[in-house]
Amino acid sequence: MVYFLFNMMIKILPIVVLLLSIPLIAMQLTDEVIWSFFDFIIMGALLTITGLMIGIVLKKVKYYKYREVFIVIIVIIVMMFLLIWAELAVGLFGTPFAGD
Repeated sequence: MVYFLFNMMIKILPIVVLLLSIPLIAMQLTDEVIWSFFDFIIMGALLTITGLMIGIVLKKVKYYKYREVFIVIIVIIVMMFLLIWAELAVGLFGTPFAGD
């Protein structure tokens, strides 16, 4: 299992770095994107955890007869990612850890 997670991290981390480079480049081009170092850390962790969760589901569901369950689980993971991202960005639900 550790070997599987290590291989998965090798595949996921370049994608995370590529996605995090988008706001980094945008910060250089405009004043409208303002991310702190902490924002990059949180988003990197969120993207990595989401990628690992999807990778584990891809590894565990092998049979086509469970395809509907597989799709539902992937949609739930993506929706959790989007809801957490929206909450951290703009405070969609008004929780204490919401952004400004």
